[in-house]
Amino acid sequence: MSRHDAIARAARHYDEGAFLQVLQEAVARPTESQTPGQLPKLRAYLDEFLVPLIAPLGFTSRILDNPDGTHGPFLIAERHEGSDLPTVLMYGHGDTVRGYPEQWRDGLAPWTITIEGERWYGRGTADNKGQHILNLGALAAVMAARDGRLGFNTKLLVEMGEESGSPGLREICRAEAEALKADVLIASDGPRVSAERPTVFLGSRGGYTFEMLLDLREGSHHSGNWGGLLRNPGTVLANAIATLVDGRGRILLDALRPPAIPDTVRAALADITVGTDPTAPTIDTDWGEPGLSAAERVFAWNTLEVLAFKTGDPDGPLNAVPPTAKATLQLRFVVGTDWEGILPALRAHLDAHGYPMVTVRAARTEVFRATRLPVEDPWVTWALDSIAASTGKRPALLPNLGGSLPNDAFSEILGLPTLWVPHSYPACLQHGPDEHLLGPPSREALMLMAGLYWDLAETGPAVLARRTTLKGA
Repeated sequence: MSRHDAIARAARHYDEGAFLQVLQEAVARPTESQTPGQLPKLRAYLDEFLVPLIAPLGFTSRILDNPDGTHGPFLIAERHEGSDLPTVLMYGHGDTVRGYPEQWRDGLAPWTITIEGERWYGRGTADNKGQHILNLGALAAVMAARDGRLGFNTKLLVEMGEESGSPGLREICRAEAEALKADVLIASDGPRVSAERPTVFLGSRGGYTFEMLLDLREGSHHSGNWGGLLRNPGTVLANAIATLVDGRGRILLDALRPPAIPDTVRAALADITVGTDPTAPTIDTDWGEPGLSAAERVFAWNTLEVLAFKTGDPDGPLNAVPPTAKATLQLRFVVGTDWEGILPALRAHLDAHGYPMVTVRAARTEVFRATRLPVEDPWVTWALDSIAASTGKRPALLPNLGGSLPNDAFSEILGLPTLWVPHSYPACLQHGPDEHLLGPPSREALMLMAGLYWDLAETGPAVLARRTTLKGA
């Protein structure tokens, strides 16, 4: 019974095909939370697949309906060994985006795993079925190495609506705060900085999506007879957007810009290189906030993106001034940004710049808040040291993920330090056709997660004591 034995067992879980077998069963279950009428399938993933999967590990499980009555349910499971032991909360989501089977290339399908070289194709392989199933496999390996024990208590929360904005998650965390009480969250979602480099991130950027609209008149009017006389909504909207973000992607409105980058964050990002995977797009070096590194632009700064823009009929344009225009924009923001003030700031800005005719409104009811565990927290050093010992690699440390996760439910509502250890990579195509997981990083991830779980029992109590000492200082 040793750390080495636990890691070796985790590797065999991959080598002998057990991980692939479980993942195949998970992927074969369509769980599209963005498609209406899917509640029975979303619940079945928990009730028929996940609960039986974790029962042999000693978990007791409850499935809770979504508090909003319309979206996917939640699983809360617990495995208790002793009140004097550390408690970890695990998290994952079993829902996926739409499958879009017609968009996958020949030979691939969303609900069947197809292996080509190192790539395992299938919807949910990367986001997020593969990641939480991998963690459960590592947990089982440690249990086997410790003769049926872990040396810590485990709680598991799985939601079935993350791809729809995690509706009900925060309400569940408030209502079930005692059931979800833990010492630390260790979860997996999102990508590593590169396929080869293990990564830890401590939170995520927030995401606020809003719409800008003009509805100026009934019907289109001949551009020859009325052009120059009627305000063109496409032209107006394009120029209104240009007052928010310039032609090189720099945010112009102060209310949408973040505070200065903290020195600890800048130092953590100093050795981070992004866009190194062979299939990654070429980074535009002259895009975004001037004076920042590529890593700082995506992990330490705010970005404003135009996600969609429509006026007239782009596929069949008429010789006419269109009556309407609509754009959807998204602000990805870091800690320190006043997201609740975004809409009022936009309204005041547009009015001041002569665009009172542009309507601006939130596009979604759920907002992902920005979160970030302090880089100097003792859990951070503990995780980095553990991963380095398991892999022989220096893991990347990201103060927060560039994308958005419902981490605020854990860090703010449950008050937990949050460690995210992602197992995917930047070019996994997780929200598009041909989504895939890479085999070798998955094997490595099983091993490093087994190392983390082993170390949680061995040195987790010392980390908790250190945090208590620092809080009292």
